[in-house]
Amino acid sequence: MHSRASSLTWAMNSRSLTLGIFLGSVAGYYRGRIDAIILWLINVTWSIPTLLLVFALTMAVGKGFWQIFIAIGLTMWVSVARLIRGQVMAIKELEYVQAARALGFSDSRIILRHILPNVLGPVLVIGASNFATAIMIEAGLSFLGIGVQPPQPSWGLMIKENYNFIITHQPLLAIIPGFAIMLLVLAFNLLGNGLRDAVDVRGHSQLPYQVSLHKYDL
Repeated sequence: MHSRASSLTWAMNSRSLTLGIFLGSVAGYYRGRIDAIILWLINVTWSIPTLLLVFALTMAVGKGFWQIFIAIGLTMWVSVARLIRGQVMAIKELEYVQAARALGFSDSRIILRHILPNVLGPVLVIGASNFATAIMIEAGLSFLGIGVQPPQPSWGLMIKENYNFIITHQPLLAIIPGFAIMLLVLAFNLLGNGLRDAVDVRGHSQLPYQVSLHKYDL
């Protein structure tokens, strides 16, 4: 795939992850009114279908990759925020977090150094899943004609332009792009599962960051 489209997809996914991690961490750690406001924003954003948002942007500013970039970026952070919020709510009640509070550590230090490292596994999994989802959404919208426009390359656009050849003499012109999408989505899902297993610190008998707190911070 074209390097520009690929880099923009990476940027979209990284920004969605960053926004979701930030809002989910704040909501799960502080709770109260802040949590209620962020949860309301999550629910409102979750209620807007990505496809409908893309249609609205297309009608407003025209077709193109940037419309998909904005629409997917505005909706994909929600799943990350919900996951991080639940994980932070559970971990903040553990003894080593309570000890860090009793020692007077700042909230930002507790969140960044002692909570977020222990939810890294689920974040990697959902990040890889979101990247796979973004690829599928972009390909589907390009196939419908409201996504990437020529001359920009897109596997979905290639399928759209060549699907008539499936019943003629060159079916591979449409099958190969579809197979490439399937392999790429599968690869990112397997990558996410592998990274989760590699960094799942809670799978050990004792949390590494909990150990570092007792050894060095106490």
